[in-house]
Amino acid sequence: MAAVSYAAFAIRLTLGWRGDLRATLLIAATFATALWAASNIVVILWAAPNAWLVANAFDALRYAAWFAFLAYLFKGPTADEAKAAVLSAPVVRWTTAFVVAGLAASLVLSQGQLPAQMSAGQGRTAEYTLRLGLAIFGLILVEQLLWRARPQARWGLKPLCVGLAGAFAFDIFLYAEAMLFGRLDPSIFVARGIANALIIPFIAMATARNTGWTLELHMSRGVVFHTTALLVSGAFLVAVAAAGYFVRYFGGGWGRALQIELLFAAILFGMLVASSGRFRSKLKVFVSKHFFSYRYDYREEWLRFTRTLSAESSVQRVQERCIEALANLVESPGGALWLGREGESFRPASRWNMALVDADAFEPANGPLVRFLERTGWVINLHEYASAPARYPELTLPAWLASIPVAWLIVPLVSGTELVGFVVLATPRAAIDVNWEVLDLLKTASRQAASYLGQIQATEALLEARKFDAFNRMSAFVVHDLKNLVAQLSLMLRNAERHRDNPEFQRDMLTTVEHVVGRMNHLMRQLHVGTTPLEKPRLTDLEKVVRSVCAAKMDSNATIDVDLAPGVCTIGHDERLEHVIGHLVQNALDATTEGGAVSVRLHREGRFAAIEVADTGVGMSPEFVRDRLFKPFETTKAAGMGIGVYESWQYVSGLGGQILIDSTPNAGTRVRVLLPLADEVATPPAGLRELT
Repeated sequence: MAAVSYAAFAIRLTLGWRGDLRATLLIAATFATALWAASNIVVILWAAPNAWLVANAFDALRYAAWFAFLAYLFKGPTADEAKAAVLSAPVVRWTTAFVVAGLAASLVLSQGQLPAQMSAGQGRTAEYTLRLGLAIFGLILVEQLLWRARPQARWGLKPLCVGLAGAFAFDIFLYAEAMLFGRLDPSIFVARGIANALIIPFIAMATARNTGWTLELHMSRGVVFHTTALLVSGAFLVAVAAAGYFVRYFGGGWGRALQIELLFAAILFGMLVASSGRFRSKLKVFVSKHFFSYRYDYREEWLRFTRTLSAESSVQRVQERCIEALANLVESPGGALWLGREGESFRPASRWNMALVDADAFEPANGPLVRFLERTGWVINLHEYASAPARYPELTLPAWLASIPVAWLIVPLVSGTELVGFVVLATPRAAIDVNWEVLDLLKTASRQAASYLGQIQATEALLEARKFDAFNRMSAFVVHDLKNLVAQLSLMLRNAERHRDNPEFQRDMLTTVEHVVGRMNHLMRQLHVGTTPLEKPRLTDLEKVVRSVCAAKMDSNATIDVDLAPGVCTIGHDERLEHVIGHLVQNALDATTEGGAVSVRLHREGRFAAIEVADTGVGMSPEFVRDRLFKPFETTKAAGMGIGVYESWQYVSGLGGQILIDSTPNAGTRVRVLLPLADEVATPPAGLRELT
């Protein structure tokens, strides 16, 4: 065990060697110890006298290497210079001479005899005395090193001092017993190897705490935690086994039954402890406090924190996860979250493993707690506040906090400079010292949680805005259609004074009213299901649609010149196409002054049906056509809404067609609507399928 452990540890140190003398001496000491352990294996297995001499030589080398390492630490950066000066140069020289002489004498006096052959004698007693003196000297060096170390360096040296003190103390026991009985005890001699192997974790811990000795060693907190848990479990099982043995031995006829009952109770107790969150928390605190320089493994904590935050997508679960992620950092069993909105009061938004918080327990946006958190960004320790409120100047705790008896920490959630909310955490399972490290981690993690919550809130607001935008857009389309219907009814009313007795006008009036009623019913259905057409696309005769539109628009200041090719069909919706073409014709009429002309043509153009609406009106600039015409709510008309062209472009594009504009200011406009011919469309276009 000792040979393998020290060899592996020495190789690990060598791989991280940086050329530092302390690291060199430490590597030499571990290699010498590995060689000493290996030489003793040869002594025990093959009983060769020369092997025992070699083992003693490596033992002397081991002592010399560890003494050199300890002596160098006396004048290293960890030493207190004032106390180290007590060791004057003569003392150091005479001590060194004593050590060298003792090592040489022990080699000569051993005479190569094996442990089993080491009978009493003057030479043998002198050897044991020298060896005992060396072990005592090593123990003194360890004690002096710990005493002379700077206070801030003792934490890093303690594991090394404990380990080496144990090794030297074991040697004192070995050689003191040999001096008393005149020979080495083989059992103690063999146990010496195991004792030295058990020192490796202490040396490794000290090396990890003093990164200047060699490459920084990283001991996984998980490994240390599980190893400690395993040791505790082993100690518990040994205690149970011993208790069971004594119960059976002294229990008489009931011994075996009592032993079974004891084992059963021990198993139940072990399962209870193993599943106890409080026990795990206390063990984690113990490991972090006694085995590591920092309480947290920040990489692992941040990965766990991020995993916890991103585990859920629903708003309520994200809020719970934020509480859980912060609580896990300090072993808190639960908490509650307060959130505020744009100057409103902060109210309970979510809770995790905490009793129901009173929904009326709100905190005003200008209350003393919120003002304190906004001004300082501090984590408030309620236990500390209860004992020393002066540490939190100008802070007055709200009355509702008294209804949460387990409240421990108030963690502010700050995003940028804005206080998004705060989390009240419950008292932890294990006592935790809320020092600077805990506070810094909580502040950093709370900012991350606040950013995450802020992102969720911004996403919610964006979705809500999009819903309103979709509703407003649908309303704009509906209002635009209503405006056109109102225009038709207004035109009919203006002509009614002159043509009320005309039977043909009466028929047209009834047809118009019927059309308006149908369109309004259609709009009502759209309000329920959206802005897309309800009917399935079908074969549409464009000549009929265009002629109907032109007939409805004839009564105007401008005339409409119609040239329609027969038999031109497409796949679409009669009412929608009539609406698109009617809008384009109406725009042409509105842009044309009295005496102007508007023409509408329908013809085939390759695989498209071309509907051309031209006028001699005011026209549009190229910049307006390029940048603004096909955008919603952009128009050149004083009373227009800027919806018609955008709606027409969306529908025509959905059919797989195009709207092309050719306009010149003060000269007129020509609009060409290209729609796929019915005989060219085997199936409805993709855009049309989406519309339907």
